[in-house]
Amino acid sequence: MIQPIIEFCISNLASGSQLALEELEKDPNLDIVEYGCLGYCGKCARSLFALVNGDVVAADTPEELVAAIYTHLEENPMF
Repeated sequence: MIQPIIEFCISNLASGSQLALEELEKDPNLDIVEYGCLGYCGKCARSLFALVNGDVVAADTPEELVAAIYTHLEENPMF
C-alpha cells in the first residue's frame, strides 16, 4: 500500500517545524522525508510548512501544522 508522503525542508525544520516532523514520525502510516531545500523559500521564510503528497500545507505553530497535515490528508485521499 502506498503511504502519504510528507516532505520537510531542512531550513524550515530549523525554523520550528522539527516538532511537527517528530510528531508525524510516530505515525507508521506516513512516509516522512527531509530535503535540503524544497524550493519554497518565500513560504519557508514566512511560516512552518510541509509538502503533503506534493501540496503545500502551512501553519503558524508545529501543533497547527500537524493538524493541518492530517486535515489535508482527510480532505484529499490518495485513492
